[in-house]
Amino acid sequence: MKGDRVEIVVDFGAGSRSYEIAATRAGRRVDVRIARGVVEVSEVTRTGTAVRTARFMANRTLALVEYPANGTGALDGE
Repeated sequence: MKGDRVEIVVDFGAGSRSYEIAATRAGRRVDVRIARGVVEVSEVTRTGTAVRTARFMANRTLALVEYPANGTGALDGE
């Protein structure tokens, strides 16, 4: 659903970095898959075609936060 987003915080040794994948258009959704030591977050169309994909090693992932578009997630700045 447009507005859904997932924030991923990853350890890079000297610090951490934050990445965000969001459903940018109507009809798109964000899918999260964790398998074989890899965290994969994708923006997917209605037909199942991945538009953008981010992959991270699971042992380096510090946090994975999902923000739904229905208004129950944290607001910007929280």
